[in-house]
Amino acid sequence: MEEITGVIVNALTGFIEGSGLVAVFVLMTAESALIPIPSEITMPFGGFLAGRGVVSFWAVVFIGALGNLSGSLLAYYLGYVKGEGWVRIAIRKWGKWLLIREEEFDKSKEWFTKYGQGITFGSRLLPIVRTFISLPAGIAKMNLPVFALLTFIGSFIWSGILAYVGLKLGENWLAIEPVFRKFQFVIILLGVAAFGLYIYTHLKRRNS
Repeated sequence: MEEITGVIVNALTGFIEGSGLVAVFVLMTAESALIPIPSEITMPFGGFLAGRGVVSFWAVVFIGALGNLSGSLLAYYLGYVKGEGWVRIAIRKWGKWLLIREEEFDKSKEWFTKYGQGITFGSRLLPIVRTFISLPAGIAKMNLPVFALLTFIGSFIWSGILAYVGLKLGENWLAIEPVFRKFQFVIILLGVAAFGLYIYTHLKRRNS
């Protein structure tokens, strides 16, 4: 397993080092389009390259967020056009090749139903849900400009955190991946807190 992981990491980092911001955009788009390419590798390595002066830090963050938005729009469109029935059939038929399970889709649908449109922002800081939330948003035909705005803001924050840690860790950037796995619970709490703050601010403005 470690050898396979090493091959994947080398392939991803080699692509980014060779193609720069284009590679960051492609990989982050793929991640949000339900293809299992972890942003925990893409963005920290982008931050590491920024530290070496190969690319601009803020360009990496912006392009990473833009890629996430592009992939999320593709998944949103799929849910919007095809509907829940087709999505479930597709997951059962092809999900194993993309490491997508129906339980993960159900979880994202549950979160969207429970928390509404704001979860498209908060989910960007949550494991698993962040990848799949675009499907139920599309199925529910969520307002597209609102979806795009919340997705981009959440993705920008997520990309910024990962890239910044990669920038600070330098050549040890890969250490972030197991750390993020270990502290997923903390990340979830931060995501919930961010979502709660968004809801509080939104309600306060509406009441005013």
